[in-house]
Amino acid sequence: MQSLLLPSGRPIPKLGQGTWRMGERRSQRPQEIAALREGIDLGLTLIDTAEMYGEGGAERVIAEAVADCRDRIFLVSKVYPHHASRADVIKACERSLQRLQTNYLDLYLLHWRGGISLDQTFAGFHALKTAGKIREFGVSNFDRADMEEAIAQPYGNEIAVNQVLYNLMRRGIEWDLLPWCQQHQIPIMAYSPLEQGRLLQNQTLGNIAQRRQVSPAQVAIAWLLRQDNILTIPKSATPDRIKEHSAAREIQLPPEELKALDQVFPPPTGPVPLEML
Repeated sequence: MQSLLLPSGRPIPKLGQGTWRMGERRSQRPQEIAALREGIDLGLTLIDTAEMYGEGGAERVIAEAVADCRDRIFLVSKVYPHHASRADVIKACERSLQRLQTNYLDLYLLHWRGGISLDQTFAGFHALKTAGKIREFGVSNFDRADMEEAIAQPYGNEIAVNQVLYNLMRRGIEWDLLPWCQQHQIPIMAYSPLEQGRLLQNQTLGNIAQRRQVSPAQVAIAWLLRQDNILTIPKSATPDRIKEHSAAREIQLPPEELKALDQVFPPPTGPVPLEML
């Protein structure tokens, strides 16, 4: 498995599994667990979730999927902004740990900015880290201005990751946020790398995939994985799709294909507000 290093020096897999919309229907739980297990068997041991997903339901699904292999999993969860005070973030993390049936998270993120000051949130994160309940902390859906403010806070120099929307259709972060994070050696965790499937209908992407005898999803994921500071977490509850995502690690895109993708999905030519799904 390809990995990159967090600012602390701890490795994190470049390709993992998302869990948004999991845990919402009990009837789908066996299939969701099977998909996560398939990914783990293929080496996709980075698993991302949040207390928001199914209001804790996704965390419960993950608990079943990783029960016998927790030591091999890089487990990420996220806290609601309204739970982000120093005291409440500790309580929220403890609830997530209980649902996940584990005694620590590898990475804990603030899901997006809310009305609570960042110094409060980071103080709570630091307390959790000191107690051994989380190993790293970071943020999600932060633009460059947010990041500049964040690293200036007490413990802000410990931010490990910024998780944002980034894919071929959503390249706005390339103007300022991505270079800033590269400069500060803070990896970007790209969510929704397939734009919830909408990206896969593009003809150019399909033509490249057809010539290579791979899928459009694999090309889109490979486009992200080629970048040193990027990791990504495609989500699927279908084992065959999980196999497809895993195989994207083997794809190298040559300059002519990258140029063709740039023509259809041009990089930004100026500042773009941070997009979210």
